[in-house]
Amino acid sequence: MKINNICCIGAGYVGGPTMAVIADKCNYLNVNVIDISQKRIDDWNNDDLDKLPIFEPGLKDIIKRRRNKNLFFSTLIKENIESADLIFISVNTPTKNKGIGAGMASDLRFVEECARQISKYAIGHTIIVEKSTLPVRTAQTIETILNSEINSKNKRNHLKSFSILSNPEFLAEGTAINDLEKPDRVLIGGHDQESIKSLVEIYSQWVDIDKIITTNLWSSELSKLISNAFLAQRVSSINSVALICQATGANIEEVSKAIGSDSRIGKHFLKAGPGFGGSCFKKDILNLVYLCTYFGLPEVASFWKNVVTFNSWHKENLIKIIVHKLFGTLVDKKIIILGFSFKSNTNDTRESPSIFIASQLLKEGANLVIHDPKVNEIQIKKEIENFISENDHQNYPKELPFNNNSWQFCNDLDNSFNDAHAVIILTEWEEYKNLDWRKISEKVLNTAWLFDTRGILNKNIFKELNLNFWQIGTSSESK
Repeated sequence: MKINNICCIGAGYVGGPTMAVIADKCNYLNVNVIDISQKRIDDWNNDDLDKLPIFEPGLKDIIKRRRNKNLFFSTLIKENIESADLIFISVNTPTKNKGIGAGMASDLRFVEECARQISKYAIGHTIIVEKSTLPVRTAQTIETILNSEINSKNKRNHLKSFSILSNPEFLAEGTAINDLEKPDRVLIGGHDQESIKSLVEIYSQWVDIDKIITTNLWSSELSKLISNAFLAQRVSSINSVALICQATGANIEEVSKAIGSDSRIGKHFLKAGPGFGGSCFKKDILNLVYLCTYFGLPEVASFWKNVVTFNSWHKENLIKIIVHKLFGTLVDKKIIILGFSFKSNTNDTRESPSIFIASQLLKEGANLVIHDPKVNEIQIKKEIENFISENDHQNYPKELPFNNNSWQFCNDLDNSFNDAHAVIILTEWEEYKNLDWRKISEKVLNTAWLFDTRGILNKNIFKELNLNFWQIGTSSESK
């Protein structure tokens, strides 16, 4: 089947960048990205490319080249589904918050709604591609919905037919464009070989054919969950090793380098930090736990559940360390937080460790000053307010989190450190490495602490500065 028109439902972190790269590499294709959010679409169409809804290095250059040429963003759902030869489903699949499987199972209502819209508006034969991260055998549910109109006694329509493929994304935020342009692999799962061939033809325009892996539907759906589970496991593993290093006098950087040099292990995801974040890791592991429980594998479920449990405990342990170093109380103490996104080179804050840590510091009575080069004040405010409202908000003073000067957004780092009790690096932004820490040490209080939870600073420079220094994964502390 020859593909001319592509439609992507969902203009988020996956849909937007992925379609931009496809449009850039296959300029013969007409690519339409649709979303029900007018604001999100308006942001994608903003003349100021620095105000795109997603920050990814290299993204705005592609948008500048392809937008309104063969890449279009709109809310025209019916029209674009009708004209599409191939439709990507790239919508959010959050964790259910109530009912059976609450807290673990994926909420597939947005995927179901997409399937119903496609079933209603599609014309002729249409290839449907799962791009969202989905539980195993979700394709079966989508197929049932898609064929509901064809098989309806009242609306028999032999002009419609569908093929379903699974093509999960393997993008790391901050390097998403590079991951799309130079992927380790492209995974395509399905049962219809002609449809698989059509999607392979698109990717083969820029991806070596040896890197395009084809499987059955169920293997492809499961592979995405397992990939994220393995990566999250490595993060929790190296953070556990960091604690052993602190207790024994070993250095986490040296240990990471030693074990990462083993080709069987590899060097990636061996950087200690405040815990994993992002939209996928926790959600996908919990979904895997739910699947294991459903299929009668409680021991397997327990194994993966412990990865998430440790990640939560690790963040709580960081709070205890901070409180201990600051003489057991944070009431009315000024604390500078450097970084709010869950990692550098992205403005994504979903499940960022900074949300929990900032909220707990507020709970302890601290006055926070928060800086991030790509996350704005509104986004930070929303994340903290949502966290507190969804968790034990009764334990927070009534005036928290945004009254009584308990929280403020920092635009000017130079003047924010005056009389600070502590500085906490929570995101590994390059600019934090290059701050003038000697100058900062003269502005903070004599008893102030710098907590480097990312291990990005050279601890030797703090030995002669008026600043107590704590770094993850090492037992040495400097004054």
